[in-house]
Amino acid sequence: MSELVTGDAVVLGLRPARLPSRALALAIDLVVVWIVFILVSIGLAIATATLDEAASAAIAVATFLLVLVGGPIAVETLSHGRSLGKLACGLRVVRDDGGPIRFRHALVRGAMGVVEILMTLGVFACIASLVSARGRRLGDVFAGTLVVRERVSAGRGTAVPPPPPWLVGRFAGLDLSAVPDELWLAIRQYLTRMHQLDAEVGLSMAERLAGELAVRTGVPVLPGVPAAAYLAGVVNERQARDARRVFPAAQADPLGQGAMGVGSVPVGVVGPSAAVGSVAPGATVPPVAPLVPAAPVEPGAPEAEEPGSRKPGTGFAPPA
Repeated sequence: MSELVTGDAVVLGLRPARLPSRALALAIDLVVVWIVFILVSIGLAIATATLDEAASAAIAVATFLLVLVGGPIAVETLSHGRSLGKLACGLRVVRDDGGPIRFRHALVRGAMGVVEILMTLGVFACIASLVSARGRRLGDVFAGTLVVRERVSAGRGTAVPPPPPWLVGRFAGLDLSAVPDELWLAIRQYLTRMHQLDAEVGLSMAERLAGELAVRTGVPVLPGVPAAAYLAGVVNERQARDARRVFPAAQADPLGQGAMGVGSVPVGVVGPSAAVGSVAPGATVPPVAPLVPAAPVEPGAPEAEEPGSRKPGTGFAPPA
């Protein structure tokens, strides 16, 4: 993943295209361009059969420049960096700041492509792409562009596990404005992979992240709350706040079950389109209040459950 900073100081995480995918896209583009060039050359040769040798040579050079050089430049300019080969491979040419390319970027790339692709059979382009940390050839370096992957496998994304039900809504009073994006990313990566880590390593990592998060928020970790559960609860609160800002109209009655408070949805519903929590507007919950676990149930005593009320497990144990 490559971090690009836009003109508005927004960090973009883009996945640069590497040599194999770029070579395949270039091969497709070259096949198409050469087919067009051959067809156009045959047509012009037939149409200009009566001209002298000098005129025929001038037409051949003009055809070469217009089709093999001007054609790719025009296609990249009009398609904003998506040629036929790049479309087939899910690639796109963008500026260094992540924006769409313009004519001048395509012109520099096309002019350098004549030297490092056509005249050297792609040897210079391959060497430059292998040496570059982001897989750029010389044309990309001089033009200030980057070839990135537009299509990324959806199976790579992993949902953050929901917090325990006894922690939902307990962090509504936290000030999360001082938490940097790097810390959020580290917490998310830990929560999605905590079951793959060694127990001791995972515990120490959770405690370290929880300590950093507590310093940023200015509120210590709730006593008796496991570090992993604390992290999941705070991340869930942040998702709830983001959902309330993005989907304000869906908070009145998201499930059609009567009036519900802002941010109030059933426990266990986690996602970008649902705000998790049960805190009414204006209400505050002391973030450092001691937790009171649910009353113990006698062994063998049946629990009264309504149909469909069973919630999936969260992987976190309640405080002892």
